[in-house]
Amino acid sequence: MPAQMTLTQQFAAEYAKGAVPGMLKAIRTIKRANNGILAGALAASYLHQGHYLVSLGAGLFAWIVPAVFDLAMLSMLTISQTAGMAQDARKAALKVLVVVVTISAAVNFAAPGPLGLRIIFSLVVGLVAGVEWVAAKIRPDFAAIEAREVEATAEIRPARRLDPEVARQRAAKAALTRRANQAAKSAEEAARSRGAKAAERARVRAAKDVLEQAELEGFFTQQQGYPEVTQQVRVRQ
Repeated sequence: MPAQMTLTQQFAAEYAKGAVPGMLKAIRTIKRANNGILAGALAASYLHQGHYLVSLGAGLFAWIVPAVFDLAMLSMLTISQTAGMAQDARKAALKVLVVVVTISAAVNFAAPGPLGLRIIFSLVVGLVAGVEWVAAKIRPDFAAIEAREVEATAEIRPARRLDPEVARQRAAKAALTRRANQAAKSAEEAARSRGAKAAERARVRAAKDVLEQAELEGFFTQQQGYPEVTQQVRVRQ
């Protein structure tokens, strides 16, 4: 961390370090809260419908039927909000969800009691669907995180301007380095070219020597019937 950082820059540095853990903690807290809201709303709707159906003489089914509707609601919400689910399955789940929510809200509204209370219990069913829909949408906004990271980095890095004389010295040094590198590269290429030419000349000489040796051996082979001539050629060699 630079020694001359301002309080704002220090805060930005600490904020950048704690941004990811804080966001993960917030997501976990929100999901736990949504699960609590969902459980409370389902329990209220379930008990309200169960008491109403008991009063109608449904007996044991007064508690089974609301549970079936609530579970169907949860299942359809999960299917419709799960990423990667087949499109036709999501469309079918949304259609069934509309039917289930409508029936459950109608039962809650039809229960006896003051009008305001009946409206509240009807809205509880909508709250169940809404909370589950929001819970499926909770995820980090990576574009916003990246933008904040760039902003925090810019805040942390202190603004500095080079002295003009220092800038000129650095530019001159860089120019000298470039020229030295270019000269070294040119010398290396020239040496490589000279080496290639020398190797080519050596190859040509070796090939010529081999050819001459082959011609002499052929000549000696042809003169096998004239040993005196062969002896004179070898003496001359």
